[in-house]
Order: sequence, then structure tokens, then C-alpha cells
Amino acid sequence: MNNNHSVSIPPDVIAQALSQAEALRQLLAPYITPLTPTQRHTIAKMGDKTFAFVEKAYELAQSNPEFVPPFLNMPEFTIDFSDANNLEPLFVAVEQLRSGVDDTQMLAGSEAYHAALVYYNSVKEAATQNVAGAKAVYDALRVRFPGKKRRPEPEVVET
Repeated sequence: MNNNHSVSIPPDVIAQALSQAEALRQLLAPYITPLTPTQRHTIAKMGDKTFAFVEKAYELAQSNPEFVPPFLNMPEFTIDFSDANNLEPLFVAVEQLRSGVDDTQMLAGSEAYHAALVYYNSVKEAATQNVAGAKAVYDALRVRFPGKKRRPEPEVVET
């Protein structure tokens, strides 16, 4: 069995990471604006191509204020453009961390599940060979086995 996740993360490292994640969350909390799923779906999104457009429009609005309509709030435009731009490196760093944690959890879970299946099949075989104690262990695991569940036999009603 090939095992790629072979270094256990110490509980104190997990606790420190959680503490730092909470500190980061609290640090940013006053500035974070959560969106509903509908808002996330319906708002205009700025990607790489639109970023270049927005950046140029912002620069030109700054250098050519005579074309800024009175209903365009330039201080708000400045806040929005600045935060959209300045949050990008933080987004990339957090996304890399999220991806690494996700990959490691997925790999560790997959390898743990595989090891559990190996053990389960060993106990199952031992139970079929009537090895002492194996049936009790097999029965304890069998009820939790995530495989296909057998349908209960229909009750036969005699009339």
C-alpha cells in the first residue's frame, strides 16, 4: 500500500493555525462584506480582462476629472478599486493555503479509508474462517460500513 501522507500534523500546530486563522478573520472582519448566493450569482465580476479596463478607467478619471459625471462618487470608486486591487495577493495566499489544506485532508482521508478497508476485509475473512473474536469485530464494523446497504428481506405474511 502506497502512503503519501506520512507526517502527522501535531495537535499544537493545528491549534496554532486555528488561532492564527481566527486572528486573521477578526483582523479583516470590519472590512469584509458577505454576499448572499443570489448576490454572488448576479453581480458583475471583475476578472483579468475587466481589471485592465477598470484600472485604465480609474486612472483616466483621476487625470481627466472633467469627464466624471456628478453621480459617480469618486471616493467610493477609489475605495472599491483600491480594495479590489490590494486584496488580490491576500486572496492568492489564502487560496493556496485553502487548496493545500483541502488536498492534505483529502489525501489523509483517502489513505485512512483505504487502511480501514484493508482492516475490514481482513476481519471479514477472519470471521469467515471462524477465528476467535473476529465475528464480533466484523459485526461492529459491518453496521458502519459505507458500502451498499442490503434491503431488508420482505416479511412474508401467511394467511
